Amino acid sequence: MRDRERFRAWLVRIAWRLALDHRRSQGRRERLELAVSGHAAPPSVEQMAAWREFERHLYRAMDELPEKLRIVVVLAGVEGYDTREVAALLGLPEGTVKSRLYAARKQLAERLRWIASDTRVG
Repeated sequence: MRDRERFRAWLVRIAWRLALDHRRSQGRRERLELAVSGHAAPPSVEQMAAWREFERHLYRAMDELPEKLRIVVVLAGVEGYDTREVAALLGLPEGTVKSRLYAARKQLAERLRWIASDTRVG
């Protein structure tokens, strides 16, 4: 049973990292396509630096979430599954998924608010 749990944790961690990698590359690709197509002005160096800094803080804050909260954020927020689908994927009641998603978002907002206030002071 222990090996099965370790395998599941290993698999979830790989899926998590792949989702992050996919999201990062997708964002870069979309920004590049917008800049090349001329629909939007290319971002300034300052905007790109600020966005990268925000991404870094966001991913760090997501990494610090407990695993049970992080996985619902990845599935719902990054991969785009609705709460019913996340519940089915994880074998949880939909209400549990909703409460974990709420808790995860609240923790992320608090951590990002703290980081933002900490960086303004310095």
